[in-house]
Amino acid sequence: MRKLFAALAAAILCSLSSSANAAEPAPLGAVEAIKIAVDAYIYGYPLVTLDVARRQQTNVAAPDAEHAPMGQMIRMRSYPAVDNHCCAAPNADTLYTVAWLDVSQEPWIVGIPDIGERYYIVPMMDGWSEVFKVASTPLTGGTSQTYAITGPGWSGTLPKGVTQVKSSTGMVWILGRIYSTGTPEDYRAVHALQDKFTVVPLSAYGKPYTPPPGVVDPAFDMKTGGRMQVNALDVDAYFTRLAELMKSNRPTAKDAPIVARMARIGLVPGKDYDPSILGPIHREALKIVPKLALVEMGLHLKRQKTTNGWLYFTKGVGNFGTDYLTRGMANLLGPGWNRPQDAVYPLSQKDADGHEYDGAKYRYVMRFEKGELPPANAFWSLTMYDEDFFFVPNAIDRYALAQRDKLAANPDGSVELYLQAESPGRHKEANWLPAPKGKFQLVMRMYDPRKAGPSILDGSWIPPPVRKLK
Repeated sequence: MRKLFAALAAAILCSLSSSANAAEPAPLGAVEAIKIAVDAYIYGYPLVTLDVARRQQTNVAAPDAEHAPMGQMIRMRSYPAVDNHCCAAPNADTLYTVAWLDVSQEPWIVGIPDIGERYYIVPMMDGWSEVFKVASTPLTGGTSQTYAITGPGWSGTLPKGVTQVKSSTGMVWILGRIYSTGTPEDYRAVHALQDKFTVVPLSAYGKPYTPPPGVVDPAFDMKTGGRMQVNALDVDAYFTRLAELMKSNRPTAKDAPIVARMARIGLVPGKDYDPSILGPIHREALKIVPKLALVEMGLHLKRQKTTNGWLYFTKGVGNFGTDYLTRGMANLLGPGWNRPQDAVYPLSQKDADGHEYDGAKYRYVMRFEKGELPPANAFWSLTMYDEDFFFVPNAIDRYALAQRDKLAANPDGSVELYLQAESPGRHKEANWLPAPKGKFQLVMRMYDPRKAGPSILDGSWIPPPVRKLK
């Protein structure tokens, strides 16, 4: 990758040399400027990506089925629609219960009702996609919880019975999920729980409160997928947006080294992006940065070790620290990662022979031997996605196979899942996950994988390979 930087920079400089002033001093070499800019792009990718997701989900005057203004709850009443392209890799296991908050001015109080024995998880993420608090059935039980999310630098007194949790940024994403079997009866039971979730500013806590209507930006693109919008930004638009976001979502102390480097290309937290710090040749060279950064994150994904064709993380995600490349790669796949101890998401993009999945040419099978279905205390599922990590439309409206399904077992107790475009036949259809007639990829979900006995966390259980059917 570094050789690619040098080659591209040299080509750009060569093409521009005829029009550049040879005597003009260069405070920063072009190759180094590109390196810094690529690293800055990757560093800022989660913040810019989460902001686009936030804008898409909150750009309404009043709540609807999939949106709500800032500071109000989004209560999704069913699994995400097949054409919902807001956030990549949606699930068909839980009902999202979500809120976007701005805690830069004052804290917000989040109330979680008594859930009982039903599984739920409410991770709270800052603008850099770092999970700073998790409430869930395994961690806090089914009892009600009340949290005050405070922003950076806040100090004050909180009401009794309220637990303070601190966000390092003004932007906060409450990405709640409540397990549902998907039946009309179970949907209604979960809806009753969703309606009891609350979110209010501290100044209104304990008082009658009517949230103000949302401010709508009619020019904002509500249809194009958020990741696609981010990836389409040119370097100036991207860094301009990143600089604006860093005014209320400041880097932390551990980010000091990259912050110092970013200042050399005009990116200083708290200030507008100032590309004039660079000369015209360097600014021209930086135009290639978005493509280089996206390639670097994509290559990082390909470099990850796979097991039986599955890529998954048992540490380091959700709390990424200074591993900016993995953090960027994770958000390129889709924002909103849980910590491994809360959920593991094995990803498969190739079959057991190392070939990309293609539903137009092949049929596939995933075989679990007797007693070796995915071990998870809460639930597991296997979801089919297209190349962009969105649901695959199909005639039976089935986007996942899961623990809740009545899967047919073979006489020896093994269970085979059929991944193909056409039905495998009436007797096998219960185990059929429809694939597109083209490229696809698979994501397994294992919620609360801290199970006694074989576990994906310690490597004593691994996902079986997906093989072509002959």
